[in-house]
Amino acid sequence: MSLSKHAKTYLLNQSKHRHLNAFNSRVEPSMLTRNDGTKSNVVGEQTANSISDRPIAIKDNICTKHLKTTASSGILKDFSSPYDATVVKLLQDEGAVVVGKTNMDEFGMGSHSTHSHFGRVMMQRYEGEEASVGGSSGGSALAVATSQCWAALGTDTGGSVRLPAAYTGVIGFKPSYGLLSRWGVIAYANSLDTVGIFGRNVENVKNVFNKLNIHDAHDPTSVPNTTRARFRRENRPVSLRIGIPLDYNIDTLQPAVRRAWILRLRQLWDRGHTLHPIRLPTTQQALSAYYVLAPAEASSNLAKYDGVRFGSRAEGIDGTPDSVLFAKTRGQGFGPEVQRRILLGAFSLSAQAMNNYFIQAQKVRRLVQQDFNRVFALPNPLFDPEGLSAKAEGVDVIICPTVPSVAPSLAEVETQDPVHSYMNDVFTVPASLAGLPSITFPTPAPGSEEKLGGSTIPGPFLNTIGIQIIGQYGDDQLVLDTAKFLEEITRTPQNRTGPGVNAWGNVTDSDTQAE
Repeated sequence: MSLSKHAKTYLLNQSKHRHLNAFNSRVEPSMLTRNDGTKSNVVGEQTANSISDRPIAIKDNICTKHLKTTASSGILKDFSSPYDATVVKLLQDEGAVVVGKTNMDEFGMGSHSTHSHFGRVMMQRYEGEEASVGGSSGGSALAVATSQCWAALGTDTGGSVRLPAAYTGVIGFKPSYGLLSRWGVIAYANSLDTVGIFGRNVENVKNVFNKLNIHDAHDPTSVPNTTRARFRRENRPVSLRIGIPLDYNIDTLQPAVRRAWILRLRQLWDRGHTLHPIRLPTTQQALSAYYVLAPAEASSNLAKYDGVRFGSRAEGIDGTPDSVLFAKTRGQGFGPEVQRRILLGAFSLSAQAMNNYFIQAQKVRRLVQQDFNRVFALPNPLFDPEGLSAKAEGVDVIICPTVPSVAPSLAEVETQDPVHSYMNDVFTVPASLAGLPSITFPTPAPGSEEKLGGSTIPGPFLNTIGIQIIGQYGDDQLVLDTAKFLEEITRTPQNRTGPGVNAWGNVTDSDTQAE
């Protein structure tokens, strides 16, 4: 199949799935041309790891020069960036084609991609039921799942890549904090925000990651090359020591999710890898700490959006004798969830709450990091600069569920209170607080494969379950390799949906499926 036909397929699926609202803005096909007038997606032979001329979607909080960057917020609805984010520039330097900006929860605050100025993102299951795609990077996940693009970028603060990947049945990878540049990314929480990658398979994700995994002098949080040099393992483990976090086996874990977790562990055990129960006791406090720290940083980061320095200004007279000049602008420009988190963050940073909340949450964060460093065989290179000699009794990776449940219907989401929504991040937040690499891999819910005549390829008509792989800081390649191994176990040729129409009902052929 020629690459031009691939691009036509993606564009066809964008048109077909427009009602799902995955994109805030798109690049029109007529604009995808080079200076010589040839289509930008018509090229010659490609190497196996090339991303040249691959259609890639960008989350709408990552700056692009030629498309508006709104963060799905009313206050930024007219913002056009004068520059491209570093990750976007790196993709374009490799020949990738940016095809659009994806919908999201406003400023990355949400778990279902329903808090958007441009309307909610959704997917449809059996009998037309509308279901959550997860958040906040739901548009990016859905665009990949529905073959509207080859890969997509998102951002992950406490699970915003891994949660939607689990709900939509795609691969979602959050690299170690600081490996991918944040320059040009609209900040939610600076110490947590990480650019993540979505793909239909691990190889695509790995190819994009390898192109973006470089130091950026523009980003003060970018890991320097001297530190990156310490990430290389002395020896790759032949047989993995896999950690099973007992603290993740919580009462609210759905039975289907627990069975899928056990299935993945059994597959690895059957192939010679060893399983080791571990304890991560601070997990119980991690979620509470996150929802103190992230809103606190957000309240500071979003203070500049006042309609004077940044953001669209409200019409009419703004301000009253009892309020600041920009009260009306911020009240109209920010949605309810963003306002809620700004208020929460402002309180936790106040004089009366700083010691009881913010400082205590920072202590919990350090305990979470210590929990992970204690159980991993590989020392954390940020704390042990002398070398990376593995401990014999430690584990190489941790495998656990990504989220306690399958994707809820949008009707369920609309009746949930905010605190219930925050609980979706209970398994993803610990890795975020510790800055660790983590990837989610889709598994069909037990029994759901019968809906597609025995196919085990996840799709929108299935309840997919995300299984999460967590590695030590800087051990991103092992996390990707482990996911690749699990993928090879699952995606055997006989389990693929055949040519013609894939599980999402998209026009495709065997070559597209193989991608």
